[in-house]
This record gives sequence, C-alpha cells and structure tokens, in this order.
Amino acid sequence: MNLTDFENVISADRSLLVDFYATWCGPCRAIRSVLDAFVERMGGEVELLPIDVDHYENQQLVDHYRIMSVPTLILFREGRILWRNSGVITLENLLDVIRQLERTEAYY
Repeated sequence: MNLTDFENVISADRSLLVDFYATWCGPCRAIRSVLDAFVERMGGEVELLPIDVDHYENQQLVDHYRIMSVPTLILFREGRILWRNSGVITLENLLDVIRQLERTEAYY
C-alpha cells in the first residue's frame, strides 16, 4: 500500500489498529490471536489492518512511520495517531488502552 492510499484509509471516522508485522517474526505470530480477540471484543468499533513490513509495496509506510521493530501497533482515528506500541502486548493491556482513550476527547 502506498502512503497516499494509506492516508485515505486512516482518515476515516473510525478507529483503525494497524499491525506492522513480518511473516518471519515469532512475536508477530504470537500477538495475532490477541489482535483477533481484541477486534472481536470491540464489536466493530476498531478495525485491524495488518501491514507486512517486508513487502516492497509497504516500504514507504515503514519509512514514513519509522517502523524499527516488529510487531509495532499504531491506533489511528481520523488520520491521527492515538497510541503506538512496539512489542508484544496482552489483550487486557490493549483493552486498557482503549478504556483510557475513551475517557479523553482524543478518542472521539
């Protein structure tokens, strides 16, 4: 995905969790079930967009968002970064992030 297309996707009026991952990455494979459970638990309030950092079409995104390690998760809403994390995270921690954001106007 090129940067222009990506910016169109993240600018929508919904929350989008972008998972920058690599197919060879063990922690990336491990966190996938957490991300799937998170999206299911959120009931459509948050969508998930996986981005393979090794795919040549995604290199512009990787460079633009300075992805240095995988997995890296970035939560967007209306084109703004609300939260970013590199490394493995638990389902409960991810849900806590959303709860904290819901208490601020930045989430809406």
